[in-house]
Amino acid sequence: MPIRAIVPWPLLLLLVPLLGACGAEVAGTAAAVGKLQATQAQQAQAQQDQVRKQLDAAMQRAQQAASAAPQE
Repeated sequence: MPIRAIVPWPLLLLLVPLLGACGAEVAGTAAAVGKLQATQAQQAQAQQDQVRKQLDAAMQRAQQAASAAPQE
């Protein structure tokens, strides 16, 4: 059964541009989400580096304290 038999021709002419606009909106939204996720990944990497530095400093202080402690 042809599409013209299901949907009247003038209605079809209105639906095609509307559906195309929806596709463009979806693509724009996907691009925005991708950019946001990239930013979040960069922030997470920076936070991970900061925590790693803090842990390294704490481990170094603990080793220095253990070295300085009197031996039995």
